[in-house]
Amino acid sequence: MEEETNRLERNEQKKLVTGLRILLAHCQEKNWTVYVEWIREALYQANLGLEPDNLEKIRPLMKSTLGEDPIEGDTRPKGEKQQGLARSEPPESPSLQDLRRKIYIKAKTEKSKRFWGLYVHVSKMETLREAYRLARKNNGAPGIDGVRFEAIEESGVEAFLEEIRHELVSRTYRPLRNRKHEIPKEGDGKRVRILSIPSIRDRVVQGALKLILEPIFEADFQPGSFGYRPKRTAHEAVERVADGVARGKTLVIDLDLRSYFDNVRHHTLLEKVAKRVKDDDVLSILRLILKASGKKGVPQGGVISPMLSNLYLNEVDAMLERAKEVTRSGDYMRLEYARFADDLVILIAPQPRRDWLVRAVDKRLREELSKLEVEINTEKTRFVDLAKGESFGFLGFEFRRVHGTRTKWRPLYSPKPKRRTELLRRLKDVFRRYRSQPVKRLIETINPILRGWVNYFRIGNSSRCFSVVRYWVEKKIRRNLQRARKHPGFGWRKWSSEWIYDGLGLFNDYRVRRLVPQRKRSHSDRPHKPRCEVIRNA
Repeated sequence: MEEETNRLERNEQKKLVTGLRILLAHCQEKNWTVYVEWIREALYQANLGLEPDNLEKIRPLMKSTLGEDPIEGDTRPKGEKQQGLARSEPPESPSLQDLRRKIYIKAKTEKSKRFWGLYVHVSKMETLREAYRLARKNNGAPGIDGVRFEAIEESGVEAFLEEIRHELVSRTYRPLRNRKHEIPKEGDGKRVRILSIPSIRDRVVQGALKLILEPIFEADFQPGSFGYRPKRTAHEAVERVADGVARGKTLVIDLDLRSYFDNVRHHTLLEKVAKRVKDDDVLSILRLILKASGKKGVPQGGVISPMLSNLYLNEVDAMLERAKEVTRSGDYMRLEYARFADDLVILIAPQPRRDWLVRAVDKRLREELSKLEVEINTEKTRFVDLAKGESFGFLGFEFRRVHGTRTKWRPLYSPKPKRRTELLRRLKDVFRRYRSQPVKRLIETINPILRGWVNYFRIGNSSRCFSVVRYWVEKKIRRNLQRARKHPGFGWRKWSSEWIYDGLGLFNDYRVRRLVPQRKRSHSDRPHKPRCEVIRNA
């Protein structure tokens, strides 16, 4: 009896899918765009063996077009409780969060699955509302059309989103050109970085695409990638590198990619997306977004750009993960890596014949990057040996290896000197502009700058650097107070430090958190005899 019931349920599913496909072709021929969207969503759920959430909306159209309702032909005995597709009360529509979770689980369990029917979810009002909320939270400058969030909210957010949805459903959406904005590169005042700022309308569409596509590609991304991913931070990437140094990996490849974001090939990127996405509408929108920024490259400043840039380098990460596995000796990993966007650091344990593994990794790395047509900046790419007292930089921190108290060697990582210099130069400009302003207004301006900088570098061995910054800022505040009274000096006897920080409210939280515990190396952390040739299988 149970087998017969299951067979009938499968038959009902087949009848429903067949009916929906006929109805979809009919509506496309009549150009009924709203019905086409409903039917595509229902067809996607029916193919998964689920009852479509919007089935009650489609039933009248199915009866009028097909002459019958495929669901009503139920051959089971009267009084028997209907199951499966013929439930009398359809379930509530799943929330966006539940949908993202289901997509992630499906992508994680089926590595070769290609998802289709995604465009319906991208154009839903719930997805567009969440995309707008995230864009509004980040705020940001207007795009090339000059439209600001305040103007949108004044005229009505719902009407703004309805207009976007109509363009998506009718397939008439076309992104605007990105507004170009130049900012100086960190540590190099002569060179500039070009930001491509999309309009708010385009940010919402990109955000909606990201909300639906991100769970698919997050299931494929490697554990060594940290750049702009959910629930991953730059601090975790720094911790991973510091832990690798603590475990004796002293040979470092500090890789620098030449203008990575500006040289991403669109056709290669879209091929990588198409390996997991079988939806022509989604691919078409992505192609339009990429073309709006030029013939190649991903726009720095776009909402979806970080996810696409991570996807482009995912094969490089996968190669390094395979290299970790084939070069391990028991529990000891000879190789570790961390990547944050286009910043990549590879740490290798020294060997009696230490050069072979470094050369093999470097060779495989260049092969993978050449497939992507990504160029290595040979002038800035460095090979560092921490055992010789050398150092390297990663995400604003300077790493080196020093003698510890309880352990023989430990990692030492603190803010780069040029990062501290940049901060003090920025604060000096603020002090100069606010020289004639009340000191409390000055403090209200510099506190967010200090808080943001300190919170980022609040790990590792930043105490000495923080002491220098704290003393410098306090002296500047004291000098400002004395100058306002036309007195020389810094007023060390006149005003106590407690009054400066508690009374005036100057930022004073310079505590440091240590993420990597100082511990002795266990037996599994000690290097073993190397196995040559294994890197070739990576």
